[in-house]
Amino acid sequence: MQRVILSSFLIGVLFGIGLLVAGMANPAKVLAFLDLAGAWDPSLALVMGGAIAVGLIAFRLAGQRKVSVLGEPMRLPTRRDIDRRLVFGSLGFGVGWGLAGFCPGPALVAFGALEAKAMVFVVAMLVGMAAFELMERRSASR
Repeated sequence: MQRVILSSFLIGVLFGIGLLVAGMANPAKVLAFLDLAGAWDPSLALVMGGAIAVGLIAFRLAGQRKVSVLGEPMRLPTRRDIDRRLVFGSLGFGVGWGLAGFCPGPALVAFGALEAKAMVFVVAMLVGMAAFELMERRSASR
């Protein structure tokens, strides 16, 4: 279990450093990427393309395994359908990203750097997650 915790921590640190180096924790850079009609900065498209390529390879390899490198069972998503919840969740994510210039990972990195805007974003994100959980529990109890 300690190996899992340590590897999770190290991978998280590596991910956070990558977000910082790529500029993903800088809302101005993210908003410049999203500003297609203005001074568009396409550099984050390369970052996203690289992340998608790594993810495709990793998921392909992971799908061929029953256990992880650390011996834990593989738990990969199995659903492939597109439903209302996925569409509206994606829209909410995109709108939040466009308004704030943060998505959850980079917001946590900026939160760790004590950036005020990130702190507000993370608190709002946690409130939204708690509201979703409450709605899910209410729906399940009916």
